[in-house]
This record gives sequence, structure tokens and C-alpha cells, in this order.
Amino acid sequence: MKEFTDFTFHMYTEIVFGKQTEKRAGELIRKHGGTKVMLVYGVGSIKKSGLYDTVVQSLRDSSLDFIELGGVQPNPRRSLAEKGLRMAQDAGVDFMLGVGGGSSIDTAKAIAMGLVNDGEFWKFYRGVEPKKMAPVGTILTLSASGSETSRSSVLLDDIETHRKYGFMWDVCRPVFAIMNPELTYTVSPFQTGAGSADIFAHTVNRYFMSPASHLGDQYAEGTLRTVIKYAPIALANPTDYEARAELMLSGSFSHNDLTGIGRSSMKKGCEHALETQLSGTYDTAHGAGLAVVMPAWLQYLVNHGKPMHVERVARFAINVFGVTPDPSDPKAVANEGLNRFRSWLTSIGMPITLKDLGVPVEDLPEVIAKCNSNDQGIIVGFLDLDKNAVAEIFTSALQ
Repeated sequence: MKEFTDFTFHMYTEIVFGKQTEKRAGELIRKHGGTKVMLVYGVGSIKKSGLYDTVVQSLRDSSLDFIELGGVQPNPRRSLAEKGLRMAQDAGVDFMLGVGGGSSIDTAKAIAMGLVNDGEFWKFYRGVEPKKMAPVGTILTLSASGSETSRSSVLLDDIETHRKYGFMWDVCRPVFAIMNPELTYTVSPFQTGAGSADIFAHTVNRYFMSPASHLGDQYAEGTLRTVIKYAPIALANPTDYEARAELMLSGSFSHNDLTGIGRSSMKKGCEHALETQLSGTYDTAHGAGLAVVMPAWLQYLVNHGKPMHVERVARFAINVFGVTPDPSDPKAVANEGLNRFRSWLTSIGMPITLKDLGVPVEDLPEVIAKCNSNDQGIIVGFLDLDKNAVAEIFTSALQ
């Protein structure tokens, strides 16, 4: 009998889902105590789409003063968050509004921490747990990171180490998430595919934990099957509301800890620890890097793991990709599932090799050295990985 792990779960963020919900931004900020707002967004797509004007009008209709910080890039930079924090402090901001995908939301969270922690936020990305964060609201335009309802944030340290760092702190959940699937209609095919791979990875991260709960497995497998079904539909018809809605909900619930209930967070998937420095070093799309790393890591589990690891990948193959069970040969079942996984990733336009991702072969030693690990050089997870294991995983993903 499996041990059912103790856990704490916060269903904190107010989700406001549906068409034209972005018009309620000002109302929701007032509801959650905001009086002076910083609007954080990317490199201009919200202005081209008209979303910026809608949000600004909503703020004005609610008599809210605001300042803005634009220019957030994919793989968001620590330096821009530092700049935004100084601006927010000078203006007396008490509420952050992140509009866009995970990069804008993660930047808003960093600034929000600095506002109520004596102007400091970077230490929280390096392991110090914060006790409070200024309120953050979100308006989502990209189904991917899940940051709109999660306790997570990731920044690229472009000031000192040039590595990516992230956290999972309970106080760092947004107070509301406005989620209108129509706002994702203009997302490019590549970003739709990369976002779907990111959603998939957040679920895989929790699915490959030990021990597992039956209910958690059902949530996770259902989420994975949903992404498999609806990502191709969204690619074929970008304005399919149902497909965009299903992906948007999957993105949030893949990363708000629902699929991890009853599991040990210390023994989870290792795909993010492996991928983080790829996107940090080469500024590639996080989801695209995960598409390369995930099947290579799962293949390592099959080739080198214990029977429990092979059986877990076989269950993934059966319940997610529909492989026919064969109790006499779980390894064959697992391998067929991984073949189908790679085919699905390719079908949504994702790379599955480092060559396709554009990572030079000669850079591989540096990438391996940068992978996040503990003081003993071990990535702790469902199956602990030493540097030799990491090297084998990346080598297998070369081409």
C-alpha cells in the first residue's frame, strides 16, 4: 500500500473566466484593495490587439491612478524588475497588474515582493522565503506558464550569474486571474505549441512524483489528455473558443498544485531543472526546451530506473497516450508511449532534439554544468540524477 503524503493546498486566486472579462479589471482591483496600480506588460502586442486600451479604460472607469512598465521579454530579466520596483516605489504603487503571459506576471510578482519587503526581492529567488507580497492581479493572454494562479515566478539573472532562478512560495499567488480565451486567438502557432508543451511539463512534473495519490493521478492524466486533444485543434483553428478555453484552464490547473495532491514534492520530475539553463543561456522558448528535455529524461527513467520508474512511464503510456497494456513487458509499453509522445510534440511544431532547438554541440559541457543541483551535484527528483546522468540525457537529445 502506498503512503499518502501529507500536504497543504491553497485554492486562493479568484478566477474570472469568460468573454470580455478584461473589462472588469478596475472593479476587481478595487475589490482587492488597490488604489495605485502598476500595469506590467510585454513588448507591445497588447497595444496592437486593443487590450491595452480596454484595460486602461477599465482602470479609469474605476478612478484608479496607474503607471506602467512595458518591455517585458520572454525569459524575463531581473534588471527590468529592479527598474520597475524603483518606479513603483517612487509612485506609491500598492497593486500590481500583470497583463500577458508568464513573463509579465512573473515580473509583476517580483516587484510586488519588493514593495512590501524593504525594496528587496532577489533574495526570495535564491531561497529565502517571503512572508508577504503586495497584491497582484493578472490578465492572461498566453496559455502556458500557469503563473496567473500559481505560487511560482522565474527570472533570468542578467546582472550577475546569467542563470535562471525561480521559487514556489505560498504568499506569491495572485489575488485574481482574468481569463478570456479570446485573448489568446492571436498567439502564433509556435507559441501555441510551446505553451502546450509547457502546460504538459508542469503536469508531468507532478505526475512523476513519489508516492502518488489515485485522485492526483486522475487530475493529472485528464489534464495531459486534454492538452493532447486540444493543442492540435487550436493550431488548426486559432479562433476555436473551446480549444483555447480548454488549454487556458489546463495551464492554470497544471501549475496551481491540484495535480500534485498527496505526493511528495521532494521527489518530483526533473525536466525543469534540466531545461532551465537552456532557455536562460540561449533565450529559447521555455516550452520548446521542455519539449526536447521531457522525452529524453523519461527515456532515461526507462533505461536506467528501477521497476517502479519503468512502471510509472508505462502507466503514462497507457492512460495518457492509449498504449495497449502488456504486464509482461512494461518497458516495451513505456517505449511505445514515448514514441507517441515524441510524435505528438512534433505534430504541434515542437523541436525534440537539441539540434532542432539550436543548441551548439560544443556548448553541451557548459549546459550540463549549469543545471540546477544541490551541493553534492545531484538533481533530486523521482529518480535522482548525478552529472553523468545529466550528461547522458542531454547527449541522447542531441539529434
